[in-house]
This record gives sequence, C-alpha cells and structure tokens, in this order.
Amino acid sequence: MWSAVNGRVSNRLARHFRAAPHRLTTHAPMVSFTFDDAPDSAASLGASLLEDHGGRGTFYLAGSLIDRPSDHWHALSNEAIVRLHQAGHEIACHTFSHLPAVDLDETAMAREIEQNRRYFIGVDPEIKLENFAYPYGLASVWRKPQLARNFRSARGILPGVNRDVIDLQFLRASPLIDCEIDKGGLDRYFDAALDSGGWLIFYGHDVVDQPSPYGCSPPLLRHALKAAQTRGMPIVTIAEALRRIGA
Repeated sequence: MWSAVNGRVSNRLARHFRAAPHRLTTHAPMVSFTFDDAPDSAASLGASLLEDHGGRGTFYLAGSLIDRPSDHWHALSNEAIVRLHQAGHEIACHTFSHLPAVDLDETAMAREIEQNRRYFIGVDPEIKLENFAYPYGLASVWRKPQLARNFRSARGILPGVNRDVIDLQFLRASPLIDCEIDKGGLDRYFDAALDSGGWLIFYGHDVVDQPSPYGCSPPLLRHALKAAQTRGMPIVTIAEALRRIGA
C-alpha cells in the first residue's frame, strides 16, 4: 500500500489531470442525488422521497458491505438492491472491498471492479455497473485512465457545480450531510447551478432522523428536493444525466 502522504498527493493531482474532459453544451440545469456504501435507510426512505418528487437516485455500492453490520447504519440487503433497480434507480460501483483507489495498483483495481461486477450480476443479471465513485472520495491520478476504460464516469467529493468543461472521471459532488451543510447552503448550490446551467450532484449515506456523521435527515433531503422542484430542475440519475449531456 502507498503511504498516506503519497495517497494525498495522488488525490490532489487527480483534481487537475483530466482523464476524460467533456464540454457541457447549453442545457437546462439538473441535479443528481447519490448515496454511497450500503445504508438501508437510503434505499428505503431516501429512495421513497426521491420517487415522491418524480426523481430517481444513484447508489454507489460495494459488494462486501451488503448485509454486513456497520457502526453507523443497518446495511441494505440483496432484496433491497433488486427493488431499487426495478424502481428505476441506478446501481453503480465502488470498489468491492471499499478500498480507496489511492491504495490500489492496476491489477488490484481490475480485480476489485470485476469482483463487484460479478457480485451484482449475481444479485440481478440486469444490473450493469456503468458509473463509479471513489471510496472515501479519494481519487488516484494513476487509476483515472483505467477507470475511464471501464466506466462512463467517476464521482469524487469535491464540492461545486459541474459546468463548462468537466472531467467525467472526477465529477464534482457536494455533501448532503447534516453536519456539513444547512438549508441555506443547499439553496446556494441550487442557485449556482441555475445561473450556470450546470449539473449539480449531491452525495450522502443514511437518511434518518438522527443521521450518522455521513448522512442526512429527512427534512434536509426534502428541502433539497423541493429546491429542485421550485427551480424546475429535473432529478436524474448519473446515467441519465450523462445521456442528456451526450457523454
């Protein structure tokens, strides 16, 4: 494994080395809600709230975390994954073992991707993992070209609106996490996306009344969904957003 210092350097470089640049042409602004890891509350309450507002979400899952105990939430089951997929939500890819990209060489990353794909094909043969998110938000400048050969996009956790020329292998995403943002902060992101005609992505984990340090409460998610609705911004999966921008 690389040292922590090397990992930080690789993550920093990944922000600037564009593995898959794509220019956003003029289009209506849109928003994607994404959930990482495997909290069952995201697959139940979170997905339900999105559906109530006519939207669908993207769930970046690691096969090794499914139905496994966690310090922060109950993990979702294979049955919940099938329900999400059948309801039109997108099942997307973490590394199988939830290892950060900065700790994986090319062979290890290929193994993680293949293992995750095999796992979810076993859950439902119709699930195709087209998009990736970096576990812990740690991108690797060395793994980005490899991921570009395997996925349409890779999402990080660098806040901001995706606008003008974006890097499909380092999509910006802002926190939908109670301890990191409030309703006013959400509104500012939505206004920035509206002004720029950009693509806004949020990431979070659990959706419960008393969320973990990585999750959001239902009122915060409801506020974000209403903010999208009042601004006329469609709520789309990552895969649908990429289709809309021609990526």
